Amino acid sequence: MQVIKVQKLFQKTLFGVFALFGFIGISTSILLIYTVDAYLAEEYETNSLGIAQSIADASVDILLNRDLAALQSLIDQFVEIQGISYVYITDEEGEFLAHTFVPGIPDEILGADHADISTVQRQLPGLGDFVEVSRPILAGVAGAVHVGMDTGIIALQVQRAIGRQVYLISIVFVLGVVGAIWLVNLAARPIGDTLTYAVALARGDEEQAAPVEGILVRKDEAGQLARLFLHFYRHRAPSTPSTDGTA
Repeated sequence: MQVIKVQKLFQKTLFGVFALFGFIGISTSILLIYTVDAYLAEEYETNSLGIAQSIADASVDILLNRDLAALQSLIDQFVEIQGISYVYITDEEGEFLAHTFVPGIPDEILGADHADISTVQRQLPGLGDFVEVSRPILAGVAGAVHVGMDTGIIALQVQRAIGRQVYLISIVFVLGVVGAIWLVNLAARPIGDTLTYAVALARGDEEQAAPVEGILVRKDEAGQLARLFLHFYRHRAPSTPSTDGTA
């Protein structure tokens, strides 16, 4: 297998290209992760608020009839929804009317202010981290519904959502690096030919210079340098026949 050798003149340039690709890949991945995480977290929170409101609306008649068994049955079906980890309902005095905790209500939930219906972050030992949203029942007169979302589920969804994007970015990064190496070597090849030609002229070795004499017809800087070297060679060694057969 042939090893690709990069001219020293272009090594720093190639390193800069690698650094640029790395910066673009890392910054794009970070922005993507942040955007997807924020979007999914907001979506889950919005859905949970809708579920809490649905439970609050459906529980009004049940609470008026004091049918706690029906209330328990109502909230049990909602924990089967992906991302919803627990649901509990409290009355206007903060007493628990129904909940989905097994085997019992965690101390962090028992000690919380159930009159506060703002979105809160909860860490329950042995259960994990949760985001809890709440909705009042009859404007808070009949209590409130509290719904907890597992942030671990949200993180898993984020990983699934960004997995393919990061995979694509990785492929683009690898192809970009390979392409950069190829382009740099393509640009460096005339420089190498010019160097070979100049060394051959300096040694007076016409046979060694012959394979790269095509560099003389190039219109770029490499061709200009080669012709300049040939000019110096002719003036320093006038007795030596030139490559084009002229004196």
